[in-house]
Amino acid sequence: MKFVVSSKALYSQLQAIGRVVSPKNSLAILDCFLFNVEDNQLKVTASDSETTLTASLELIESNENGCFAINSKKVLEALKDISEQPLTFQLDLNTMEMTISYQNGYYNLIAQKGEDYPQPIGLSEEGIVHLNVKSSVLLNSVTRTLFATSDDTLRPVMNGIYFDITTEDLTIVATDGHKLVRCRNFSTKSEQKASFVLPKKPAQMLKSLIGKDDSEVQIQFDGRNATFKSDGFKMVCRLIEGRFPNYNSVIPSDNPFVVTINRQSFISALKRVLVFAAEEIWLVKISLSQNELTVSSKDLDFSTAAEEHLACSYNGRNISIGFKGTFLIDILNNLSSEDVMLELADAARSGVIVPADQDEDEDTLMLLMPMMLND
Repeated sequence: MKFVVSSKALYSQLQAIGRVVSPKNSLAILDCFLFNVEDNQLKVTASDSETTLTASLELIESNENGCFAINSKKVLEALKDISEQPLTFQLDLNTMEMTISYQNGYYNLIAQKGEDYPQPIGLSEEGIVHLNVKSSVLLNSVTRTLFATSDDTLRPVMNGIYFDITTEDLTIVATDGHKLVRCRNFSTKSEQKASFVLPKKPAQMLKSLIGKDDSEVQIQFDGRNATFKSDGFKMVCRLIEGRFPNYNSVIPSDNPFVVTINRQSFISALKRVLVFAAEEIWLVKISLSQNELTVSSKDLDFSTAAEEHLACSYNGRNISIGFKGTFLIDILNNLSSEDVMLELADAARSGVIVPADQDEDEDTLMLLMPMMLND
């Protein structure tokens, strides 16, 4: 068996799917990439038994179909610094001896039989839901929500991203109980209501695979598994089972005090003030007065304090609220608008942060639970 492939194209695809390979696999063959040559096309697969990624690329030439597996770490290291050139793979299907030849040398290694590589779990024939989403919409929503997922082993359903699909929109949500992100897109909808929770790891894989263009990602899922397919890749993963919290019930419906402020200036001030906050809680105090926002922090144990005043647009009554500064910076970093709006009711209710300008088909909202002020 022999085939020729572009070195850079192959390395790029292997690097993209290689992130799914676990450092500790229950099956030794899962330390490998599966190569499948068929009709002058190469499909390379990586898996950790729960998430399987497959990428496709055209071959320069091939003389027959076949499949084999080779160690992922070894081949990635071997191809990392090879300049763009044809790579020739030659495999003896009887002895599984392989030679990879390039311009200045070659590698010899022993491959494994491709038939031993586990196949991804398929979807059930009944109850499959289909959904097409623009790559840019999916990328933006996944990117904005990933940071808000939890790591709580007692509540695994919150360790992923919730896809809430209706006949009117697609809403993607993540929360860890302290912060919540809700990304709603009105251009994406389905003929039926459905939902699923995508685990954090495959969500991170999606973020690295999908582009910012208007190509479509085809999503199919049943009660336990989902597939994501687009140009050049396919991902099959197991979903998190369980009921996701009613996210709409925790979002305040009436926040009368609204301040508009430059997002980057707010982030910079928070970073400077946080230097003097108590490290175990990172509490910052946000105080609003006429067209002015004050950020302050202090650490009573070390007698340190900081305060900074920022210009803003605000004409409500004076109000103060406490937030965990690191969480607030995370939220602001995951918004892209020049200005943001901070909506408050009182010191005991959640603060809502939204972009000052949103696209017509989008509604992005981020929520942060308050902290008790110590003065």
